[in-house]
Amino acid sequence: MADLGIPQNTIAVLQKYNFHFQKKFGQNFLIDERVLDRIISASEITKEDCVLEIGPGIGTMTQYLAERAGTVTAVEIDRALIPILEETLCDYSNVTVIHGDILKFDINQLVQEKNGGRPIKVVANLPYYITTPIIMGLFEKQVPLKSITVMVQREVAERMQAQPGTKDYGALSLAVQYYAKAEVVANVPPNCFIPRPSVGSAVVRLLRHERPPVQTKDEARMFALIRASFNQRRKTLVNSLGNAGELHISKEQVFEALAQMGLSPTIRGESLSLEQFARLNNLL
Repeated sequence: MADLGIPQNTIAVLQKYNFHFQKKFGQNFLIDERVLDRIISASEITKEDCVLEIGPGIGTMTQYLAERAGTVTAVEIDRALIPILEETLCDYSNVTVIHGDILKFDINQLVQEKNGGRPIKVVANLPYYITTPIIMGLFEKQVPLKSITVMVQREVAERMQAQPGTKDYGALSLAVQYYAKAEVVANVPPNCFIPRPSVGSAVVRLLRHERPPVQTKDEARMFALIRASFNQRRKTLVNSLGNAGELHISKEQVFEALAQMGLSPTIRGESLSLEQFARLNNLL
């Protein structure tokens, strides 16, 4: 039975193994059963699902996942946690624990081996410092996905679902929304973790689009254009893109493309929707 969501049980395991938290791994273990239930509910795990968990820690959420999923593969970077996971997950025959760095891991091969190449679900309490590389890596490497349900820094979660014209809207918003529908399903205060983080967290669910909501002739170039548009938020698009040497676009070309779209020559990147960025990319 899943019991590590109870704080005293987590503390007992940590003391038994004399475990020391590693700042370099961004370790903050979840100790709130209500939040765990909310994550599992949001991820809509069933016995038909193959789940990838990134950073299982001592196996708190892994236990919850194992009781609902068909199979769970948990990838943990901290070698010191492997013997702990072997104990806390010993009753779950449908769990595989792998010691490794998810950023260097061939997830497509894992999906092929564990689920015959069919889409998986990803669930994780992500270290804040590598949240974006992990999520974008899953999308950009075309990993077969149904959904990603993750705990992240609240500010990052808000940026993922932000809309044009808001302070949180930026390159991350556009990248995530190109690949998935983003929804913040719960806000989580610092006291739900051990050790307590210095900022609030949020659970965000990313439901993978069957196909991108916009069409563009060169996906990689569109994202390069988006990044350049937000490198200096207060600059107009004409200046941001015209000064981005790697894009090889003149200010005159940007000015003309904006005119064709019926947009002001003084407009900034933060005002353009994903659809407008796709069209701008096609015109330039």
